[in-house]
Amino acid sequence: MSKFKILIVEDDVVLRELLEFLLQREGYETHCCNDGSEAQDWLRGSTPDLVLLDLQLPIISGAQLIQWLRNREPSRAVPILVLTSLQDDDDIANALDSGANDYMVKPFQPKELQARLRKLLNIQSQKRSFS
Repeated sequence: MSKFKILIVEDDVVLRELLEFLLQREGYETHCCNDGSEAQDWLRGSTPDLVLLDLQLPIISGAQLIQWLRNREPSRAVPILVLTSLQDDDDIANALDSGANDYMVKPFQPKELQARLRKLLNIQSQKRSFS
């Protein structure tokens, strides 16, 4: 089985590099983008197995990117894990209602993040094996 490819969309350089390190250490292939616009450009030519996404992004917000992903056939079913500092009930509900599969608030525990990623990727690979 090939490595899972995870797209990290995070504008905080330090956090983006930490996430990339944590995920690569777990054996994931990663691609990083600084903002929603850069992510859209990359996604036009690639489809990751999962998107790890901040909501507070420059140019195109995380919420806008979720809607864009869900409206495109190649990425409609790609799991999205939101990792953001927004912790208001409305922010969480809006992200989940617009198509995010899971939501975590920063600061986060690396083991919890990895467990949530594994869960989403397991569900994704089970769907693929049945289709």
